[in-house]
Amino acid sequence: MSFDGVFTHAMVSELSEALITGRISKIHQPYENEIILVIRTKGKNHKLLLSAHPSYTRVQLTEIAYANPETPPNFVMMLRKFLEGAILEQIHQIDNDRVIHFTFTKRDELGDLQNIALIVELMGRHSTIVLMNKENGKILDAIKHIGSSQNSYRSLLPGVEYIDPPKQDQQNPFLASKEKVFEILSKTSELNGKYLQSHFQGLGKDTADELAFRLNERPNEKMLVWQTFWSTLESQTIPTLTLSEKKEYFTPLPFVSLEGKQENFDSLSELLDAFYGGKAEKDRVKQQGGELIHKIENELKRNQSKVVKLKKTLADTEHAENYRRDGELLTTFMAQVPKGAEFVELPNYYEEDQLLKIKLNPALTPNQNAQKYFQKYQKLKNAVKVVHGQIQQAEQEISYLESVLSQLEIAGPMDIETIREELIEQGYVKRRGSKKQKQPKKSKPEEFYSSDGSLILVGRNNLQNDQLTLRTAKKTDIWLHAKDIPGSHVIIKDTDPSDETLLQAANLAAYYSKYRLSAQVPVDYVQVKHVHKPNGAKPGYVIYENQKTLYVTPNEELLETLKTNTPQ
Repeated sequence: MSFDGVFTHAMVSELSEALITGRISKIHQPYENEIILVIRTKGKNHKLLLSAHPSYTRVQLTEIAYANPETPPNFVMMLRKFLEGAILEQIHQIDNDRVIHFTFTKRDELGDLQNIALIVELMGRHSTIVLMNKENGKILDAIKHIGSSQNSYRSLLPGVEYIDPPKQDQQNPFLASKEKVFEILSKTSELNGKYLQSHFQGLGKDTADELAFRLNERPNEKMLVWQTFWSTLESQTIPTLTLSEKKEYFTPLPFVSLEGKQENFDSLSELLDAFYGGKAEKDRVKQQGGELIHKIENELKRNQSKVVKLKKTLADTEHAENYRRDGELLTTFMAQVPKGAEFVELPNYYEEDQLLKIKLNPALTPNQNAQKYFQKYQKLKNAVKVVHGQIQQAEQEISYLESVLSQLEIAGPMDIETIREELIEQGYVKRRGSKKQKQPKKSKPEEFYSSDGSLILVGRNNLQNDQLTLRTAKKTDIWLHAKDIPGSHVIIKDTDPSDETLLQAANLAAYYSKYRLSAQVPVDYVQVKHVHKPNGAKPGYVIYENQKTLYVTPNEELLETLKTNTPQ
């Protein structure tokens, strides 16, 4: 379901109950199109997310952690100027449209009471957030500046009078009279979602289809069905996530027209965290980590090409003896080698005097041709000494780069800067700007608890992996890692974990690896005292011995269960 007028109506009710009379204590703009207002009310802080993201536009309370930029954008500075310490007086939806007005009061420098409105328009790619002086209707600022050249209907610029989005000439389903509803429903014999959308305001496709489905199921009781649907939305929502084979839907009530597994939540905001959390996080990582991913992929291709060339060189060294043989034959039978010839056939005393055809450079003398073959032989023999080391170094580089890519795939937005700092230290990425930036806050390993209460720690990047395995873990703790696969270090904080805990930790090691979508992933486990880091090795790279191996298929549902378990 989209965040339509009906869902907006339900969300406004939920937010009003939780936030009215609350005071704004903090304001952040963690991402380009998203604002977080920390509102304290009833002795608790609530994080209100206002998102004008073109794909994930929404308004909700959230529990998801956000990283804040070191330099606050101009829009958030304006919000802080006018709204920090302000009291939330009202949350109001315009008709049944996807437009919400948050009205605040705050005293200015002279002690006069100001009425400020923060307007959120949830219009897909046209979504925006506008700060407005409610008394004169003038825009103070907007998260997206829109001039008259971009929109002939209205401008969204500081100092310009705020104009509402174009109004829909349709009935508000929450306010329409019984007579009007009966008239509309009676006009057609084919009642479907599109018909309802054309006559009633704020109905998304899924809501319209659900309502049409319910009305057509009981054609002789349409008005009762209609009134029951809207009164239920007004009195008590049942936030529902429906998982079908191809798609996920979030709805304020269980929709009977949707097929699939349904899960209920305590609030609409919790529902949206579950629905949007992973999607929005991945999108943010893609935006923030896109540059890193591109850089790492290029480095990976370069090293893979290097290994191919080095292995070809190594294969060529297998023929080094042939060059020495040809050089010796040319030296032995030099008198039989004609000048200016391209080939010569000479007795090969290495193979019972069979004739051997040897290629010549006609521009060189017989002696020079012989010396050329000796030079090739010596070059290849010398190459053998270094090529093996170069291949090993390049393969370690590939393993490291693949581990970084694997971590970026599962990284949250707050992990990106830590990974960037690691890549800066390793010389893959240049530091931005001439001034040394503030070090990112050290992120902590992910914590899980097995079904018997054992603590399991998972590194989310290579710096964490090193810290976790080499400094934090006890020598008797159990270390796990996907076998010969880039992935996270996993530590069980237990000397003698149960078989069930071992399997659950192995599942985490498999999930947080390159093969998280594979079946029967091999996972090695061993006590930490058997894990060592070679001198000069890349972050996250270790060697180990005395390991045993488990085979598991990564299970995301198990991961969520282990994340919500509590210590015993």
